[in-house]
Amino acid sequence: MMADVILSVRDLTVEFQTPDGPKRAVDNISFDVHEHEVFGVVGESGSGKSVTMLAVMGLLPQGQARIAGGEVKFRGKSLLDLDTEGLRAIRGKHLSMIFQDPMTSLNPVIKIGSQIAEAIGLHQKGLSRSAIRDRAVELLGSVGVPNPGRRFDQYPHEFSGGMRQRAMIAMAIANDPSILIADEPTTALDVTIQAQVMEVLASVRERTGAAMILITHDLGLVAETADRVAVMYGGRVAELAGVDEIFAEPRHPYTVGLLASLPRLDASSSEQLYSIPGQPPGLRGRPSGCVFNPRCGLKRGRERCETEVPALREVAPAHAAACHFSEEVGDWVREVAAAKREAAL
Repeated sequence: MMADVILSVRDLTVEFQTPDGPKRAVDNISFDVHEHEVFGVVGESGSGKSVTMLAVMGLLPQGQARIAGGEVKFRGKSLLDLDTEGLRAIRGKHLSMIFQDPMTSLNPVIKIGSQIAEAIGLHQKGLSRSAIRDRAVELLGSVGVPNPGRRFDQYPHEFSGGMRQRAMIAMAIANDPSILIADEPTTALDVTIQAQVMEVLASVRERTGAAMILITHDLGLVAETADRVAVMYGGRVAELAGVDEIFAEPRHPYTVGLLASLPRLDASSSEQLYSIPGQPPGLRGRPSGCVFNPRCGLKRGRERCETEVPALREVAPAHAAACHFSEEVGDWVREVAAAKREAAL
């Protein structure tokens, strides 16, 4: 049974200013994150994954983006009603974010240890300087940085990519947050280092009990790590379900396309990977109706897909999809697979 809801997002809408006026990057999305769970967020670039989490953290670029509607609650307390000081008291202590590129997130002219120490000192005012240093060194050691006492006094350029990501994780967990938001934490890393970083995150969560929101393009990583998954497309949630349900019985054509694009060990070496036709929509070119309709094989010329925005509705227990015809997805997948087998004969 799921634990209590720790983060609740309802009808969140984020707009960016463009030469053509305000455009929605995130469009009325809703989801919950429960205590101790790993909540995966997947989708192509531009789907609104990172913008959603920046809005939750209160880190949207000022003057360029704004929250146009909805609510975000952490343990029942509205984050959108907080002023700068109120948000600062929560960020880094209760909500922490591991950013996608540690080299651009770390200050290149400040030593790694000083940056971690700053995160500790902001939220643990009673600690002495020596105690803060000891805590920072302990954190570096806990995330697998060798010789943490010596590494404390080094600069970001003296760390490898994997080591910088470990330092970012150390900074994020410095105050034992309730939620870790990991935005593509392993994108620029090779497979071996990726596995090590994910092991570090798993051990951190086991030790602190933190929930984690994992933003990624890597569906294999989601399958191994997440408890539930939100599939985003065009600034909206296309599908929301447990990870097993998403992989075993997807109920949105976009999710089907994402899964079909994964290489399979049981597939023929000569078989080409599936590619979803077309391109994801930009801010200025969002289609009317279902945002996925120009690329959807299930549309079949039906006008409703072009004129009516599908609601995210329950299509099975604890499984929601934003498709007018989600009940047809299973039969459609089988039809396509049969046609493909027949063409191969």
